[in-house]
Amino acid sequence: METQRQKKIAGVIQKDIVDILQRAAIDGGLRGTLISVSKVSVPTDLSMAKIYVSIFPTKDAKELLEGMKSNQSLIRHELAQRTRHQLRRIPELSFYLDDSLEYIDNIEKSLKGEENPISNPDLLEKRKKS
Repeated sequence: METQRQKKIAGVIQKDIVDILQRAAIDGGLRGTLISVSKVSVPTDLSMAKIYVSIFPTKDAKELLEGMKSNQSLIRHELAQRTRHQLRRIPELSFYLDDSLEYIDNIEKSLKGEENPISNPDLLEKRKKS
């Protein structure tokens, strides 16, 4: 269970990371790209911050995530500059792709019948019990 302190620190990190990433995307020429931080989890020792990012459009997601991972020290430094009055130690950052929005979108498409969730419908006949 998360303590109040963990939640507060995660909130501070989340707010600033969104700003940092969005500005980096715009500076990098990705104006139409929306980057949001869906969740930040911090352990009790505050040594690490798991940052779950959601990127839209999803076609650039893997490439952007790799960019975040390779620029982790720069992002951490920027975070330290912004939170120096709130956090004494800046945790190590690790970025993960949160594909739950894409997953929900795929479910909605399947429910609307726009997309057949089973790529090979012929298999269905073979699986029926006789």
